[in-house]
Amino acid sequence: MTNSPPRRLIRKVPEITAIFWLAKLLTTAMGESTSDYFVFRINPYLAVIMGGIVFAVALILQFSVKKYIPWVYWFAVTMVAVFGTMAADVLHIQLGVSYVVSTVFFAVALALIFIIWQRVEKTLSIHTINNRRREIFYWLAVLATFALGTAAGDWTAVTLGLGYFSSGLLFAGIIAIPAIGYRLGLNGVLSFWFAYIITRPLGASFADWFGKPKSVGGRALGDGLVSGVLAILIIALVSYMTFNRSEYKNENPAR
Repeated sequence: MTNSPPRRLIRKVPEITAIFWLAKLLTTAMGESTSDYFVFRINPYLAVIMGGIVFAVALILQFSVKKYIPWVYWFAVTMVAVFGTMAADVLHIQLGVSYVVSTVFFAVALALIFIIWQRVEKTLSIHTINNRRREIFYWLAVLATFALGTAAGDWTAVTLGLGYFSSGLLFAGIIAIPAIGYRLGLNGVLSFWFAYIITRPLGASFADWFGKPKSVGGRALGDGLVSGVLAILIIALVSYMTFNRSEYKNENPAR
């Protein structure tokens, strides 16, 4: 008996536009502020369990739909941001794992995901997420990028002593590399994942800068307030995506 090829799906991820990157930055920032708000106010293990449950619900919902639906997709991304941040934070805060070690760990984990994904599917392109196996690889990679970005951002801000604002500027400069490189001929898949990884510490650094106390280099607005404002912005942006589908046409299977 021969193995049947994976069933093709209508592509369930958005087009890569400026709106996509804006939404990605907002969700990364919200993931940081929301995670910190709960982890430091209730039992961190309970916070991770609660985050894991909502994260699982969001992914089940995303896997159950048949096509890209903005609020479903971005709800899943937001919960990946929250849960991925919690996982990285608990490693450091509760288990005492240094930021540099957790950064290396998540970098290796992400590399392994990419290696296996490439060997199995022969492509890492977001434009080919059109069967269940690729969809699983995609979300594993997304989760790893959030955890890696969290650890890397904290490493530069805390361990290296750059502070949150300077770390944000550092990653704003780094993210220009794939943006410029793509225009100069850098591989599109590499450019995408490079930028995708860097958006995490970029958004998180500025979320921390706004939310954290002045004693640690923040603006002292509070994680709760920052999280709430970002949630409103994300809801507004996703509403725009929902009612202006011209920017997010995913009705045809990926090429």
